[in-house]
Amino acid sequence: MTPQPEERQQSGSTSTDRAPGPDATRVLVLNSGSSSVKYQLIDMADGSRPAAGIVERIGEESSLLRHVPQDGEPRETVRRFADHGEALSAVAAELAADGAGLDSPRLAAIGHRVVHGGQRFTAPTVVDDEVLAEVERLVPLAPLHNPANLTGIRTARELNPALPQVAVFDTAFHTSIPEHAARYAIDVETADAHRVRRYGFHGTSHAYVSRRTARLLGRDPADVNVIVLHLGNGASASAVAGGRCVETSMGLTPLEGLVMGTRSGDLDPAVILHLHRVAGMDVDAVDELLNKRSGLVGLCGDNDMREIRRRIDAGEDDGHGGADARRAQLAFDVYVHRLRKYLGAYVAVLGRVDAVAFTAGVGENSAEVRAATVAGLEVLGLEICPERNAERSREARLVSPEYARTAVAVVPTDEELEIAAQAYRLVNG
Repeated sequence: MTPQPEERQQSGSTSTDRAPGPDATRVLVLNSGSSSVKYQLIDMADGSRPAAGIVERIGEESSLLRHVPQDGEPRETVRRFADHGEALSAVAAELAADGAGLDSPRLAAIGHRVVHGGQRFTAPTVVDDEVLAEVERLVPLAPLHNPANLTGIRTARELNPALPQVAVFDTAFHTSIPEHAARYAIDVETADAHRVRRYGFHGTSHAYVSRRTARLLGRDPADVNVIVLHLGNGASASAVAGGRCVETSMGLTPLEGLVMGTRSGDLDPAVILHLHRVAGMDVDAVDELLNKRSGLVGLCGDNDMREIRRRIDAGEDDGHGGADARRAQLAFDVYVHRLRKYLGAYVAVLGRVDAVAFTAGVGENSAEVRAATVAGLEVLGLEICPERNAERSREARLVSPEYARTAVAVVPTDEELEIAAQAYRLVNG
């Protein structure tokens, strides 16, 4: 039986002339970053992962390829991969060594994570030259991500031109946000001329987790309202009404919204003007400050929530008169305060909330963050059971007491499965 990670899937408007054979049940999921490629081979027939891996430090003198077959020992290759072409060729060779190369009749498609799809791409799309040109046109909206995504797609097409390449967009799930929520209150002509609006990101995660949460409750996603808190190094929140996103915290770029590992999240736009006028910081300096030296790392020097909690727990015994602990506590408090603001706002947006779902690295693993976020919100029907919350598990589960009016869930995200499922459904018509 083919796994159904989510009941509701969009269909892309672009089709392919190459229909997979009956044995073609596998999808290779590629996530191409500026200097890395992450990959997973997923078999949609049984949900297995025959292989996975990562190539890091592409373009540097000492690159690393770590390949992990499902049945076998991990293999590592340390040498220079000059570009994504060399890296993906090496990945293809590793897969071929396991009998799962890009020419395998069992491979139905390659699914590519693409960060920005603008307003045009609202569904997974089979890649052709026109699609590539449009994704390239969107580079100014995602200058750090779309170029790398494009490189991965082009390289994969060269390695096997006959194999369908499917682009799955981070922004697609959020294109259902109503216009009044997507618009910034600036001059309309200026905004339209430069495509300035709120797009949202982490869409594959929010789509997967919102529908998985509905299944956890034993209900149809179309009947469930969920607030999803995707808390990793990058963090975002979404309000999902009946399977459709109606609000999300990230905006034109992934900088807006929650406090993140190194990103500031929301701030007064005049801060940028102030830093330019008073501190003499140019655009690039402010960009680096807000994206790389802000958030948790800016507040306390650490972007790892585990280390922040360790510093808090060390208290006055930190060897620095408690200063490390106080800065860590401040970072934690700012982080949680922003979460609570968005949580309350999204309750107002949805009106009725059936569940709040925590996901991604911090959301899945930090009981302290979950407890602090929900503390005192009984008036909203939110409570956490301390015993359930303290339990560690990789399974989706409820951490709220049975009597709670609104469920609180921990739902491990699976963006790779979401991408694979969308790509597989599309190429199978």
